[in-house]
Amino acid sequence: MTTEFGLNAVHQYTFRFSQADVIEFARITGDNNPLHLDPDFAARTPFKRPIIHGMLGASVFTKVLGTEFPGFGSVYLGQTLEFLRPMFVDTDYEVTFTVQAVNPAKHTAEIQGEVRDVQTKKVVMRGVATLMHQEKI
Repeated sequence: MTTEFGLNAVHQYTFRFSQADVIEFARITGDNNPLHLDPDFAARTPFKRPIIHGMLGASVFTKVLGTEFPGFGSVYLGQTLEFLRPMFVDTDYEVTFTVQAVNPAKHTAEIQGEVRDVQTKKVVMRGVATLMHQEKI
């Protein structure tokens, strides 16, 4: 569901990450915490299995906001994040973005994002992005 960009506009996007994505993220960032990469280590944690990096999960914000909603030309000014539940590989997630505030004079907007596990419907992460877009805001 996508509506025209503006106050209260909503956009949804479904995604998932593979173990290969987690391994590549660890390689790029240098974050090789065994909680993300080693099933034996992760089995001894409260999560019982590897979880994806929080920032890998949060990358859905920049992907969608920078390419789809509002899209190309978006400039990130800020981002808040709350990691509420672990995210796992090969699990379907859906993020819903809602425009909360718009300042046309500055071409800025605040957009809330909420990520849910598609199967359980539980919110796993949420945050507010502040963006500038010269043409769409």
